[in-house]
Amino acid sequence: MDISQPPILNTPEPQKQYGNLIFGSRSLAVSIVVPIYNELESIPRLIEAIDSNMASLGLNYELVCVDDGSTDGSTELLKQEAAINSHLKAIVLRRNYGQTAAMAAGFKYSQGQVIITIDGDLQNDPTDIPLLLTELGKGFDVVSGWRKNRQDAKITRLLPSRIANWLISEMTGVQLHDYGCSLKAYRTELIADMKLYGELHRFLPALAFIEGARITEIPVKHHARRFGQSKYGLDRTFRVVMDLLTISFIKKFLTRPMHVFGLLGMLAFGFGITVGAHLIFVRLVLHEPIADRPLLTFTVLLTLTGIQLFCFGLLAELSMRTYHESQDRPIYRVREVIEANDNVNKQTYS
Repeated sequence: MDISQPPILNTPEPQKQYGNLIFGSRSLAVSIVVPIYNELESIPRLIEAIDSNMASLGLNYELVCVDDGSTDGSTELLKQEAAINSHLKAIVLRRNYGQTAAMAAGFKYSQGQVIITIDGDLQNDPTDIPLLLTELGKGFDVVSGWRKNRQDAKITRLLPSRIANWLISEMTGVQLHDYGCSLKAYRTELIADMKLYGELHRFLPALAFIEGARITEIPVKHHARRFGQSKYGLDRTFRVVMDLLTISFIKKFLTRPMHVFGLLGMLAFGFGITVGAHLIFVRLVLHEPIADRPLLTFTVLLTLTGIQLFCFGLLAELSMRTYHESQDRPIYRVREVIEANDNVNKQTYS
């Protein structure tokens, strides 16, 4: 027997547990995604705060900072920090695409079991990360932060935000106090195939809800901005409303667009035919002229509109089938598969 080499012991990997979240000490547990746009003064303090708090948790993590076309030197600073910080991964975009694109890039390059998003302006507090992980471990798929004591201007920021949060909650059915808070935690498998466009990053909980996610909200700390200026203003209201309409349509009619366009088309066509029948009666039975009546133009318009809406619904149905089938994307999501033969719960998002 050769005793020159020590025996190889298959010791189990040490683990850290947050409820039903189990992290191995040697596996990548958490990816922290931070969109950066002109935050030169905040970057060093943010990296230090995140590193300090994550070190106290004893979890293996990565910090994914996405530079969204900064022009103040943030790009160069991130490159320098990434060269000396083994946890930091800097993703530099070619130009300023917006926060949604930056988050999408961060999600793509994240490899942790859990993804946490946080703003780069120091207004979110990294000390809240353990709270998010604890809630996520209770069986939730998304944990959203709620800036209960928000440190922003009341007229230009707080009032529009409260109106927007109420409107979004009512239209999506996902009741949250604070959709605009960037501090959120997600199970990675839930958002791995989630595509983001426009300004949809603020609607991630609603998009996750469409996929069947369990969502909760917890109060988190919020600090006044220390450096620079806010990148958001009242001009984003129009974009939010348009994206809200998109989310509302996706939630209700993504897999059945004919139900909305077909119904509208049938109503318009039916009303047009009814008014047309009335005009025919007036002309043929009552022998009255109809050429100068606005109802004639209205009848033609309604009839053509009804036909167009119906055809649009058919095209939308074809597009929907192409959307799902070309990506082999199912129209359902499975949470658990329970097999009686081995009594094992397999959690999957297919």
